[in-house]
Amino acid sequence: MNTANAKFLQGNLLRHVTVMSLTTSVGLMAVFLVDLVDMLFISMLGKEELAAAVGYSGAILFFTTSFGIGMSIAAGALVAQALGEGDEEKARRRAASSLLYGFVFASVFSTIVWLNLPYLAGLMGASGETLTLAVHYLRILIPSLPILLLGMVGGAILRAHGDARRSMMSTIAGGVANAILDPILIFGLDLELTGAALASVAARCVIAAVALYPVIRVHRGLSRPHVAQLRVDLTAILAIAGPAILTQLATPIGQAYVTRSMASFGEDAVAGMAVVARLTPVAFGAIFALSGAVGPIIGQNFGAGQSTRVRAAFRDALIFTACWVALATVILFLMRAQIVALFNVDGMAVTLIFLFCGPLALMFFFNGVIFVSNAAFNNLGHPFYSTLINWGRNTLGTIPLVWLGALWFGAPGVLIGQAFGGVIFAAIAFVLGRRVMAAGARPVKDTPFARQGRLHALLHLRR
Repeated sequence: MNTANAKFLQGNLLRHVTVMSLTTSVGLMAVFLVDLVDMLFISMLGKEELAAAVGYSGAILFFTTSFGIGMSIAAGALVAQALGEGDEEKARRRAASSLLYGFVFASVFSTIVWLNLPYLAGLMGASGETLTLAVHYLRILIPSLPILLLGMVGGAILRAHGDARRSMMSTIAGGVANAILDPILIFGLDLELTGAALASVAARCVIAAVALYPVIRVHRGLSRPHVAQLRVDLTAILAIAGPAILTQLATPIGQAYVTRSMASFGEDAVAGMAVVARLTPVAFGAIFALSGAVGPIIGQNFGAGQSTRVRAAFRDALIFTACWVALATVILFLMRAQIVALFNVDGMAVTLIFLFCGPLALMFFFNGVIFVSNAAFNNLGHPFYSTLINWGRNTLGTIPLVWLGALWFGAPGVLIGQAFGGVIFAAIAFVLGRRVMAAGARPVKDTPFARQGRLHALLHLRR
């Protein structure tokens, strides 16, 4: 058994969590920061309908990106487990299978979304000129989803190898490309919203190229799977990716309801929510990164049978979450006036930004608990637990609370209700996570679905 590439089986776990989270978050925040700059540039055009169009588009883009996140979770978990078991050939094969299936599935998924964009944007609450602009923006961006997926899965494979730095560099490179092209296309060529979309497409291509190069050249992380092996890998991938994609799709569906609820309070409220939506991942990029960062740590130790280190990694990830949220909240509170001035907003938008840069920012700790718990579920053979938690959080934990919040407090109540839903389901996720780790779990290779796939492959080979 060769565990030379399983870097997380030894060493201080809090250090592993911190290094993986920070390096992963730097890359994520580079992309999210460019999204924030996109919003800033669009705001500088002085057209409220453009800013609102980007706000409506964000919910749909979140929906499509969630598909890529689900596939990357599956790839990272399977490769990390194989490395923890010391089976490098299986790790290479599963990495290649994840990329292949992910590209095919994303192509089909993006086509369906592209054909239904007017309906989906209208469902968010967009209408008139804002609806036309949102659909135009998305028609350019949605076809690049398969390319983005290659980059996301490539980054997950790098993190599974413990190479968070190169994974980080792929997203930084994409962010730099976007930041350079944005002013050129939006202002220099006067393309406005079209320019912002084209810059994002180019950035996705850069992310994919920079992520896949070290997977292939540095780690020699891919091998060509045979047809029978592809069938076996499909069951293993779907066992995690299916629930993970369903898990991720819950968030944009919940966000869609929030967006529609906010739309009833006017376009200034939607614009304020759009600014908050872009501030959130910049401020809490390290927390968003936790799922992808702690997942390989848990996966490798689980594959090696080190249950004590699995539980310790879960605990240390929560400690990291608490520290980061406290620090980010203080910074947001001190900079709230500058943020309002930077985006040149007024009315309800100012109220929403001030609300976020204070008590609601502290509430993000509970989202972090959900992220860490979901990473544990996905890597310990219980991916449907993360599906149940996320769907519960974005339906029962969102719709009634947002409705009541809007009824009692108006537009601010929409964000307040959404935040309190996170508290309830974070508690449920934490209890479930502790139970899973206490009881132990089987690797994905031992699930009934995977055993059935191996049986089918063996029969096929005998024929």
